[in-house]
Amino acid sequence: MQTNLARRRVVVMGLGRFGGGVGAARYCARHGANVLVTDLQPAHELRQSTAQLDGLPIDYRLGGYDPTDFTGADLIVVNPAVRRDGNEFLAAATASGATLTSEIQLLVERLPDRRSVIGVTGSAGKSTTTTMIGHVMDKAQTREATAARRAWVGGNLGGSLLENIEQIGPDDWVVLELSSFMLAALDDDRWSPGIAVVTNIAANHLDWHADMADYAAAKRVIVKHQQRGDFAVLGAAVADWPTNHGVTRHVVDKCADGLTLALPGEHNGLNATCALTAAQAAGVTCSPAALADFAGLPHRLQFVCVHENVRYFNDSKSTTPEAAQLAISSFAPATVHAIVGGYDKQADLSPLARFAAQRCRAIYTVGATGDAIAADADAGPAQVVRCQTVAHAVAQTACRVRPGDTVLLSPGCASWDQFAHFEQRGEMFVAAVLGVTGETDTGSITRT
Repeated sequence: MQTNLARRRVVVMGLGRFGGGVGAARYCARHGANVLVTDLQPAHELRQSTAQLDGLPIDYRLGGYDPTDFTGADLIVVNPAVRRDGNEFLAAATASGATLTSEIQLLVERLPDRRSVIGVTGSAGKSTTTTMIGHVMDKAQTREATAARRAWVGGNLGGSLLENIEQIGPDDWVVLELSSFMLAALDDDRWSPGIAVVTNIAANHLDWHADMADYAAAKRVIVKHQQRGDFAVLGAAVADWPTNHGVTRHVVDKCADGLTLALPGEHNGLNATCALTAAQAAGVTCSPAALADFAGLPHRLQFVCVHENVRYFNDSKSTTPEAAQLAISSFAPATVHAIVGGYDKQADLSPLARFAAQRCRAIYTVGATGDAIAADADAGPAQVVRCQTVAHAVAQTACRVRPGDTVLLSPGCASWDQFAHFEQRGEMFVAAVLGVTGETDTGSITRT
């Protein structure tokens, strides 16, 4: 049942910068709602987002929240990063009769058919896997023209498919990357996609979730409400997750035969196998060759350049210790110069430190967690260099690399201690690399 928006007082709580809040505000305003956008960030930090709403009848309260905005609302569109439990403004809103929703909830209740949605989650690899599925389906559409169903890709990747809702047909597929925050909200609607993909599970966002059990419970929503005839594609780490009666299970514990990828790392092979399995569950005819030309995404093991036979990779999106370990494992032992560290999300970083100490030639620690990682890594054979900043770390690699080595930014931590977001951290790394090497040929690098 769709939420009626006409003449309703809608508060978009948390505009953000990834496009979901912008899409929700625009959609609600264009469908007759009286929209107020409010955010803790000041106006000058949100100008890139508010500029996309110019010309629409939208009011703003930026730089803080006013309780009366919430108690006077009919509907609150909550940013996924805002935890609903214990939030005084949301408690006041619901006590006054307001309904809580989110951009992703507004979207899924308007999609033609839940069974035509492929949802992807996981602690690492969900963005890559989501995009791989779209890549395979786009190829099928090109190959089969009128026979293939169009695929729309969105969700946690950024932007909002609410902008395209009128163009999404009943025979189309929708591929959504779904974060734990998004899934926690969708649990209220008892909603799961027709095809669910879970790449893996490891401790993450424990600064938001109450504990690991709470985090895992949010992730399990992707299969929790599936029905007879649905499909669940499960990575080896979640192979024991229960699924409902009548749901077809596919466990991906090895790479597909004949798979050749441009992206390094066995984990990307597993991501690709999950993507191919999901596409096949959707009825798409495809082979491992369909992903041979998949170039990857910015900031995800992204090739920057090669200089004097030293390769440089930007994996700034690596925000969990497990993701950093996977990235390091993508290259030969004792050849990697790994830049690790950043914002403290309360994850246990000691396994990453010990792993990197045994596997890398050198470790360069940065950010708020840098000293702790360095202390845990000091006992290993890898050289440990305390650097504090990404730029300093890149400069320090220059006097230590040998031909055949790899310099890898894969922090294993969020970026918020020194950067506004992981993209900014990755861009800083790329700029520092190009400054040190003097290279201008950046391969597949894409500035964001």
